Amino acid sequence: MTLPEVDPARLDAEWAADKDVLASLAANGDRAEIVRLVDVSFRGDEVALDRLEDDAETLGFRFIEREEDEDGELSSFLGIEQTVEPDAIRALTLKCLQIELIYDVEYDGWGCTAETGKN
Repeated sequence: MTLPEVDPARLDAEWAADKDVLASLAANGDRAEIVRLVDVSFRGDEVALDRLEDDAETLGFRFIEREEDEDGELSSFLGIEQTVEPDAIRALTLKCLQIELIYDVEYDGWGCTAETGKN
């Protein structure tokens, strides 16, 4: 499958938001090199989300859950085990923006817990 070109301005905007999240994690003692579950979310209609969920494993993710908000908007949450080092997050964001174009869904960001390496 040929991956679609992502609008560079869109990638830059997402990366700016990503850097804020990474800074917040670091402020909470996060060690970015620790592999952990990173979840990503996509909004869309039922048919588009069904397709995405069916293909999640092929795309390197596992399906976590689907939610419907109070306005009836559907979101799918997928997870991937990885670090949150800047290069890894930038690559994840690019991949998610490509998924957005392929599956006609809206990428809604990523999240994870801070990992300090202390239990």
